[in-house]
Amino acid sequence: MKKLLIYLRDYKKETILGPLFKLLEASFELMVPLVIAAIIDKGIASKDMGYCLRLSLVLVLLCFVGFVSAVTAQYFAAKAATGFAKKLKRALFDNIQKLSFSDMDRVGTSAMITRITTDMNQVQQGVNMTIRLLLRSPFVVFGAMIMAFTIDARQALIFAVTIVLLSVVVVSITAWSIPRYEKIQSGLDVLLKFTRENHSGVRVIRAFGLEDEEKDKFNKQNNILLGIQKFVGSVTALMNPLTYAILNLSIAYLIYKGAILVNNGDLTQGQAVALYNYMTQILVELIKLANLVITMTKAIASGNRVQELLELESSMKDGVVTTFDSTKEHVRFEHVSMRYEGDSEDSLADISFTASRGEKIGIIGGTGSGKSSLISLIPRFYDAREGEVLIDGRNVKDYSLEALRERIGVVPQKAVLFHGTIRDNMKWGKKDATDEEIYEALSIAQAKEVVDGKEGGLDYMVAQGGKNFSGGQKQRLSIARALVRKPEILILDDSASALDYLTDKNLRKAISDMKDAPTTFIVSQRASAVLSCDKIIVLDNGTVSDIGTHDELLSRCELYKEIYDSQFKKEGAV
Repeated sequence: MKKLLIYLRDYKKETILGPLFKLLEASFELMVPLVIAAIIDKGIASKDMGYCLRLSLVLVLLCFVGFVSAVTAQYFAAKAATGFAKKLKRALFDNIQKLSFSDMDRVGTSAMITRITTDMNQVQQGVNMTIRLLLRSPFVVFGAMIMAFTIDARQALIFAVTIVLLSVVVVSITAWSIPRYEKIQSGLDVLLKFTRENHSGVRVIRAFGLEDEEKDKFNKQNNILLGIQKFVGSVTALMNPLTYAILNLSIAYLIYKGAILVNNGDLTQGQAVALYNYMTQILVELIKLANLVITMTKAIASGNRVQELLELESSMKDGVVTTFDSTKEHVRFEHVSMRYEGDSEDSLADISFTASRGEKIGIIGGTGSGKSSLISLIPRFYDAREGEVLIDGRNVKDYSLEALRERIGVVPQKAVLFHGTIRDNMKWGKKDATDEEIYEALSIAQAKEVVDGKEGGLDYMVAQGGKNFSGGQKQRLSIARALVRKPEILILDDSASALDYLTDKNLRKAISDMKDAPTTFIVSQRASAVLSCDKIIVLDNGTVSDIGTHDELLSRCELYKEIYDSQFKKEGAV
């Protein structure tokens, strides 16, 4: 948590002035009992109404100045806390963007969402409350005790004993609760994971009629979290009643002893009232301090989780090479093996092949054969465990990730569009793309008629997730987005699965006819999508079954022939 405080360095003025104005307010507050004592002992005792009126005006002045000080302190505290949260969220988001896919798999999406939302809100609230109350409450507590000693040392000893007892209660409960609040936040991660899975898969859940089972799973986890929260809450809830009990017993004893001293003439009535007011101030401030401690405890627990993610370094080290040699041998895999985080077996084993510049490489195989895993190694979404992936004769690990991915256009299996205009989505591929370049890419991707059919054309607003487009339209727009940058390497990861055969065929032909056509990797379940490729890689359970042209594979590769026959006997030749 301490390392997060560097994000407050741009708000030094606010973090200093906020507590100072709170201390100023507290100083005026500590003067109030003395003024009231003077009114009782001098004004009321001597029936001097003018004196009472003058000191009443002093009370009003103290109240006004304290109010202004409190509002000013609140402003500085809010400014520092929100600015701190803004900078910390930006740093956290930037670090998440640097993490490799393996790191994200290990941390989990739900954990990252919880830390950048719920945990960050807890930290922000903790910073705000700390600036406002961390110095003020102890200042008032010890200030009231010191003022009590100036009035009567014997009575002030009650204050000293009370503060020691309260400190023991607060410290003990705080030390116990911090690790428990971290456990609660971890439980929220799990609960969020269930929520995300149910939200994204709601159609599948309803299709299989599994609503009740999913509700039971959610309720079970929710009840576990509820149990932890109730247990921790019941213990931390003891703080207020315990502090109330100690303070009220102290007040009762203070009044009892004060009455005896007043009766004996050792203490004036005004002094007794002042001591009572100081004890009441301690009561109010310690209640505030108890609530502050609970808030800080949650903030520290959440801050530790945020810091953990902020300090997480990407397991994928960035290269430094930014220039590429235009070689004929464009992409080469040399005995490449790859394994996902946490798996005990390789997803790919001993993969070797070469793709010449401008070639079309088809990748086909059964479900789970490793097709998507293979192409994810080219733009370094994952790193090879063994062997090398080379582009233009150099290991991809040597290249700067930004420079490498600028030359590669990737269209993933799931077409994702973002909220904004069609033009905004197309410029993800190239920030300074002109409308002419965008329309050229749309034409190649067979998506021009999609845009022309929408009101406003490129200015048509895309709903979140592209929900106002069909599956095929989203796929074509995703392909166009990748083509806008005119990549040297184009990866189509089963990205035409929602297209009809004619559109798919026209798309492949348009890509082949491009000037300086990219080296294209076509991942597909359809034999028709890869049969015209210069080279087809047949994968089987993470290994290369065979590599060749369509005719070569049809004559010698049983797996490819089986895939081809199973589709073309049903679908007919294309």
